[in-house]
Amino acid sequence: MGKIIFLDIDGTLCNDVGVVPASAKQAIIQAYENGHRFYLCTGRSKAEISEEVLDLPISGIIGAGGGYCEVDGEVILHQVFDSNELKKLIGFLEEHRVEYYLESNQGLFASANLKSRLIQLTLGDAKEDSAEGQEKIAAINWFLNLLIDDPSLIDYEDVNKVSFVNHSIPYEVIEAEYDGDFYMLRSTVPAFGPDSGEIGIKGINKKTAIETLLKHIQRDKEDCLAFGDGNNDLVMFEAVGTGIAMGNAKDELKAAADEITLTHDEGGIAHTLAKLDYVKL
Repeated sequence: MGKIIFLDIDGTLCNDVGVVPASAKQAIIQAYENGHRFYLCTGRSKAEISEEVLDLPISGIIGAGGGYCEVDGEVILHQVFDSNELKKLIGFLEEHRVEYYLESNQGLFASANLKSRLIQLTLGDAKEDSAEGQEKIAAINWFLNLLIDDPSLIDYEDVNKVSFVNHSIPYEVIEAEYDGDFYMLRSTVPAFGPDSGEIGIKGINKKTAIETLLKHIQRDKEDCLAFGDGNNDLVMFEAVGTGIAMGNAKDELKAAADEITLTHDEGGIAHTLAKLDYVKL
C-alpha cells in the first residue's frame, strides 16, 4: 500500500514566487502513478489555490490552516467563524489601519486598500510604469485577480480564516488582543512583512484536520509523510510518521523534523521522494 503524503504549499510545494518547480511536478505525478497519494495541507483557503497546484494528482485538500477538508471532492470538515465575532475582529483591524482579506470557499474578500498595498509591497523601489515594475506586478496578478473588493458580496457566515497584511502596528498588539479567542500565527508569506499574520478558529489547525482526514480514509499516522517549511507546520509534523523540512524552512521546524531536504527550487520534494524510492529520477 502506498504512502499518504501531505504537502504545504507556500515555501514548500511552491517557491517564493508561487510557482511549482518542474522537479516537484514530475516527482508527484510519478509517485502517484506508483501508488502514493498526495493531500494539500495549507494555510490557503480553497479559493486561493492556483490551477497549477490543483492540476496535480491531488486526492484531497486541507485548507484554511485546518478549517476545511475535502477528500476526493467530498467535504468532510468545514469550520467557520461566528459572524458577530468576525465583525468585531474586522472592526479592530480597520480601526488600526491593518489591511486584510477574508477567506471563504466562495472567494477572497479584500479590505478597501489591500490591492494597492500589495502592489506597493511588490514594486519596492521599482516604478509601476517601468518594465521592471510591470514584470513584478504581472507575477502577482493571479492573486490580485482572486481578490473581491465588493463588501456587499461577503457572506459573514462562511468565512474560515482571516489573513492580514500589516504595516501599521506590531504583530504583538493584534496577538495580545485576539490570541486567546482565535488561533493566530505570523504570515508564512515573506512579502507580507513580519508583522502580518493569519487568524483562524481556536482549536483548529493542520494536526486536527489531518487526524480527521486519516480517520475518514482509515489510514494510520505511521503511513504518512509531510513536507513543510513554516512554524505552522510544527503541528502538521506531530500528526504524521515522518516530517520533512525544506532546506528553506524555519530553524524551529528544521529542529523538529525527522529529515531536512533541499530547498523548493533545488528540487527538495523530488530529492526526498527519490531517496525513499517512491520515484526514479
